[in-house]
Amino acid sequence: MKILYAIQGTGNGHISRAREIIPLLQQYGDLDILISGTQADVKLTQEVKYQLHGFSFIFGKKGGVHHYKTWRNMNLPRFIKDMKAVPLKEYNLIINDFEPVTAWACKKQGLESVSLSHQAAFKSKKVPRPKTVDWGKIILSHYAPTTHHIGFHFEKYDNFIYTPVIRSEIRNLQSTNLGHYTVYLPAIDDKHLVKILKQIPATRWEVFSKHTKTAYTDGNVFVEPVNNEKFNKSMASCEGLFTGGGFEGPAEALFLGKKLLVAPMRFQYEQQCNAYALKQLGLPVIWGSNKNWLPILKEFVRNPQEHQFNFPDETASIIDNMVKSFAR
Repeated sequence: MKILYAIQGTGNGHISRAREIIPLLQQYGDLDILISGTQADVKLTQEVKYQLHGFSFIFGKKGGVHHYKTWRNMNLPRFIKDMKAVPLKEYNLIINDFEPVTAWACKKQGLESVSLSHQAAFKSKKVPRPKTVDWGKIILSHYAPTTHHIGFHFEKYDNFIYTPVIRSEIRNLQSTNLGHYTVYLPAIDDKHLVKILKQIPATRWEVFSKHTKTAYTDGNVFVEPVNNEKFNKSMASCEGLFTGGGFEGPAEALFLGKKLLVAPMRFQYEQQCNAYALKQLGLPVIWGSNKNWLPILKEFVRNPQEHQFNFPDETASIIDNMVKSFAR
């Protein structure tokens, strides 16, 4: 059997989940990996057969998507060329993790494909989302169209939705509490974060930033470039995680029993939905309308959080059912 696994390369969550799924897929046949996008810091150890430009949202430094850089990064002629370049008809199973090139190529060629992603969960009307009109809702619905859907979310909101894939390296961590707080906000400049976090001086903040190439310390704030191993170590021993409205990072923190505070990116509908779901589950959120973060941050540090999430390790059975159901 020949399997194609197409992965979105924007952000770290898709690649992190793929690192857990790829060894399972390799048990069922010859696996080729395709990645499109340019914004991931985490890398795969396996060979990537197709590296495509795709469409990536470019992170800004002020809490949102950088629209101009995102627009400049788009290359429609290349997108169309890439759609034609991948020999999709050679594959018995095409799996898509929110990857637009192969999704649209399959749609154009009339081929079946299976979305295996957090975004697939939004095909269900039962998934929590804010009652607002947002252009991002249209993008989320049409960015990577597939014929079948297997989704992941914080809860099993529908019969095709499962709880998050927690990487083995996270499951195997020993969760301790050294009292510090881990911070990962890729759409915010670390210098801006330092100015805010220094105003809570009794707390050690360990910030991982996409916007610096060198580590530095400013008072009680310790900043260094994004590094997967160092981030995992920091999160495993922290009191809490302060991060964006992504999916994998918050899910891993909840799995480890950590306090959690999220600040979803502005102009990013999926993150707004994730934050809305976490708010319904009793977790604090800093919305774009919150101009003064200090009161919320102080409350986050001062108050305990009582929550218990059960994210069982069922990835192998999900993959097995998917292959048996959709391979041709």
